[in-house]
Amino acid sequence: MHYGLPDPISRLIESLSKLPGIGEKNATRLAFHLLRSPQEFAEGIAKAIVDAKRQVSTCPICFSFMAGDNCSICTDHERDKSVICVVEEPFDLLAIERSREHRGKYHVLNGVISPIEGVGPDDLKIKELINRLKTEPITEVIIATNPSVEGEATALYLAKIIKPLGIEVTRIAHGIPVGGDIEYVDEITLGRALKDRKKI
Repeated sequence: MHYGLPDPISRLIESLSKLPGIGEKNATRLAFHLLRSPQEFAEGIAKAIVDAKRQVSTCPICFSFMAGDNCSICTDHERDKSVICVVEEPFDLLAIERSREHRGKYHVLNGVISPIEGVGPDDLKIKELINRLKTEPITEVIIATNPSVEGEATALYLAKIIKPLGIEVTRIAHGIPVGGDIEYVDEITLGRALKDRKKI
């Protein structure tokens, strides 16, 4: 309950402040913006959220998001089936797609190895990746985890278990600042990092 505000506004601010990166001040601004907007604007946002929750699921192959029964990337026959790019999260995939440098397939790990947070290899989609490498005609795996301590540890772990399969393993070049997130890197820097990838 926020002092001086009607309960529905307080509940709206509280709900918005639960979003990542949105503190109470920003949540309050957003709430007031929604209240000042036309009814159809607020209803459109509410419908988009509900539709996304109902219609979007996880692809059973690459583990990114998909709408309906088919993943638009996994079912794209014009993509290079011999190259797979491994990323941490679906938003990293979107960032790489914006660079327009990768025309192969993807695999989303859903995180990185982080002993501090209790996340080990079994908590990620690594077994599923290895199964794909054994059943799909992959000749190169590009590891595009973030250049953080955890991202580097995950990249080294993946390289160690993929190389014995006879598949080339490359790592995106470090045009990306250490400690940065792929999601926030500009397209040119990310494109160069993909072009200048190297074996690990």
